[in-house]
Amino acid sequence: MNLLPKSCKEFGSADYWEKFFQQRGRRAFEWYGSYLELCGVLHKYIKPREKVVLDKGTLDAVLTDEEEKTLHQVDRMLAEVGRVLQVGGRYLCISLAQAHILKKAVGHFSREGWMVRVHQVANSQDQVLEAEPRFSLPVFAFIMTKFRPVPGSALQIFELCAQEQGKPVRLESAERLAEAVRERQQYAWLCSQLYRKAGLGSVSLDLCDGDTGEPRYTLHVVDSPTVKPSRDNHFAIFIIPQGRETEWLFGMEEGRKQLAASAGFRRLITVALHRGQRYEGMDSIQAELSARVMELAPAGMPAQQQVPFLSVGGDIGVRTVQHQDCSPLSGSYVVEDVQGDDKHYFRRLIFLSNRNVVQSEARLLKDVSHRAQKKRKKDRKKQRPADTPEDLPTAPGQSIDKSYLCCEHHKAMVAGLALLRNPELLLETPLALLVVGLGGGSLPLFVHDHFPKSCIDAVEIDPSMLEVASRWFGFSQSDRMKVHIADGLDYITSLAGREGQPHYNVVMFDVDSKDPTLGMSCPPPAFVDQPFLQKVKSILTPEGVFILNLVCRDLGLKDSVLTGLKAVFPLLYVRRIEGEVNEILFCQLHPEQKLATPELLEMAQALEQTLRKPGKGWDDTYILSDMLKTVKIV
Repeated sequence: MNLLPKSCKEFGSADYWEKFFQQRGRRAFEWYGSYLELCGVLHKYIKPREKVVLDKGTLDAVLTDEEEKTLHQVDRMLAEVGRVLQVGGRYLCISLAQAHILKKAVGHFSREGWMVRVHQVANSQDQVLEAEPRFSLPVFAFIMTKFRPVPGSALQIFELCAQEQGKPVRLESAERLAEAVRERQQYAWLCSQLYRKAGLGSVSLDLCDGDTGEPRYTLHVVDSPTVKPSRDNHFAIFIIPQGRETEWLFGMEEGRKQLAASAGFRRLITVALHRGQRYEGMDSIQAELSARVMELAPAGMPAQQQVPFLSVGGDIGVRTVQHQDCSPLSGSYVVEDVQGDDKHYFRRLIFLSNRNVVQSEARLLKDVSHRAQKKRKKDRKKQRPADTPEDLPTAPGQSIDKSYLCCEHHKAMVAGLALLRNPELLLETPLALLVVGLGGGSLPLFVHDHFPKSCIDAVEIDPSMLEVASRWFGFSQSDRMKVHIADGLDYITSLAGREGQPHYNVVMFDVDSKDPTLGMSCPPPAFVDQPFLQKVKSILTPEGVFILNLVCRDLGLKDSVLTGLKAVFPLLYVRRIEGEVNEILFCQLHPEQKLATPELLEMAQALEQTLRKPGKGWDDTYILSDMLKTVKIV
């Protein structure tokens, strides 16, 4: 039986309360918290011989609307509070802090020069888990402290205390205080819904540092309704090792569902650790999160059930921020070294505007990662932030494994060179390539090093990225590798407009969009406009191949892009990257050159045999033909 009021006005209605008590009977009820729940706050702010006005729910009951008559009555009530209290006295009001009530109370007392503090009352676990419907709104205490008026002073003090014994946080305005209270109310509502219902869909939230307000943990709640309940499989927490939050298993909803199903718990919460935060180890994280994550527990958990904290290998992983800067074009970015699941170390470029996407990645040489590991063990006793630089070597030739391509879409793009025919001759054949989008430079560098007759023009709009690629990812220019700092659209338009324009055997687009509101994040839409595609066609040799990395979540937009490409390049192959949104498109001009899958795989195998030369570095896990097995013709 749900007796909760349906609107604020019912608080002030005698008819509502008459009906409430008739249906409720003699059972006790308490919406604002019992003495045991409130005593922590009460004892903190009420001392012997201090003058205090204590209000438990009265302001909420009186201020049922914002009509003039009601507001006048509340003004008289609050003015009387101010009259009876001396300087240093407190008005302590227990309230649900609905928006209109918070606005009125904070506005009134801040204008009078009082110090305003809002203190969240800790919910008991019994309240969170009880079966009878209650307010999902948390309870707050307003602590208004009367200060001596200072003529001419406009000083206003607003503070929020989010935990019973926590430190108050000073906020710059009444609006920011209201926003902070609203965030906590939304969190309480979410906890209530998660308790009552499983399978709410994709639920994620950030837990922030209490002192700085910066995100510290990102939580995803994953329910597995097919798991049969038992005493020990209700709930678990999975700590994602630092640097691995971008992997499909942890970074994508489908991956987290697979992780939860394999873990065998009804509800699994994955926890990602943020760069720039200090973490001392699994034990300290567990101590920090234990109370908070219990608020997200499902119904039916036995009392005093211990919740397991899980991870990969039992540790929190390694993240070393090597460099951080801000580019006028790309925004803030970091270069960081992380440890993978195979104990290799990887260097990554991350744009902070899209912090869960790896922009560029390269594997570090084993001797470098081994030295870093030994240094880390030596320094373990020193408490240091997880992202303190460890002075790994930064010289390109000393640290980067140039024979290894980390990104699956780069592997597929290189495999597409098999479409050039006669792959066994490619190492001795002059190849002209245009690569638009440099990033860390791994893709053009791999082609440069493995195809000795190739000449590559790389186009990058952001000069900061050339500096990052050269300093941190082992990239360097040569007589066969030139970087042009330009907009790819302008560069290709300029080439297409020249007489006797250069003809490329291969044109590759691996360029991201800076506009996050579009349904297509790679490439920017202008790169697949029909008039521009005609320009791309004009600089490509008749037997050449145009290779495009497409990342498009909008199915309608993707169909439109494929239709436009097909109109200019009649032969179009598509290769979907498993576990990612990326699709690699291989575009050619002559449909009669179409290859069936067996022929395509045969050519890829021939190319790989040619590239696997003695003394030439080659990643044994990179099978070119595997990259083309799932290719489909549009």
